[in-house]
Amino acid sequence: MTARPFTVTVVQHLAFEDLGSFEPVLRERGHAIEVLQAGVDDVGSAIRQAECLVVLGGPIGVYETEAYPFVVDEIEALRERLSARRPTLGICLGAQLMAAALGARVYPGGHKEIGWGALQLTPAGQASPLRHLDGVPVLHWHGDTFDLPDGCELLASTELYERQAFSLGPKVLGLQCHPEAEARRFERWLIGHAGELASAGIDVRALREQARESGPELEQAAQRMLLSWLNGLGDAGAPAH
Repeated sequence: MTARPFTVTVVQHLAFEDLGSFEPVLRERGHAIEVLQAGVDDVGSAIRQAECLVVLGGPIGVYETEAYPFVVDEIEALRERLSARRPTLGICLGAQLMAAALGARVYPGGHKEIGWGALQLTPAGQASPLRHLDGVPVLHWHGDTFDLPDGCELLASTELYERQAFSLGPKVLGLQCHPEAEARRFERWLIGHAGELASAGIDVRALREQARESGPELEQAAQRMLLSWLNGLGDAGAPAH
C-alpha cells in the first residue's frame, strides 16, 4: 500500500545531520516536512502529536541528561509515542533515544565506529526495508550503543557493534547507522566533527575518499529503503483521535 501524504515531523540535534537523501523522497511523495530543533523548540509536544516522526542524530549521549535536560523530554515523549506503535524512524542518536524510551540501556561502547561499511542483516533484517541496504556500505558514526529493547527485532549488526538496527512492528524503525548521508555534502560532517576525528586519530582524507566511492550507491539504496518503510505505513501516519 502506498502511504497517503502526511506531515513528517523531524527532530534535529545538529544542523548538518539533516534528512539528507531522505528529503527529496519525502517531497516527491507529497509529504510536508516540519523541522524542529532539539533544545530550542518544544519537541516533546511535537513528538507526541506527529503524524510521522523522524528523530535524527547528534554528538550527545542519551545518558547526559544533566548537561542536556531536553533529552529527558524527548525520551518521555517517545515512550508515549512508541507505546502506541506510531510511525517513528530514528537515526543514530534518534535510535538510541528510542531504545531508551523502550526501556533499554544506552551506554558508551568503548570504541568509535566511524567510517563506511556494510551491515550484516539478520533474517528479520532481510525481510525488512533494510534489505535494500544489503551489501551496500553505509556511514557509521558513533561511540555509544544500546541493548535490544524488549519486544523488538534485531535487524542488523557489524563486527564492532551487534545492535545496529531494530524494529517494533512495521511502523517503528531504529537505525544506529546513517543511511541518509549524502556524498556531495559530506564535507560538512568532516568540518563539524573535526575535533572528534582528531582525538580519535581518524584520517579525514580516507573518510572523504570512502564517501566518494560509496556515497552514490548508498543514496539510491537508502531512498529505496525509505520508500519501502513509507509504503508499509499505509494510513498509519494519521493522527490519533
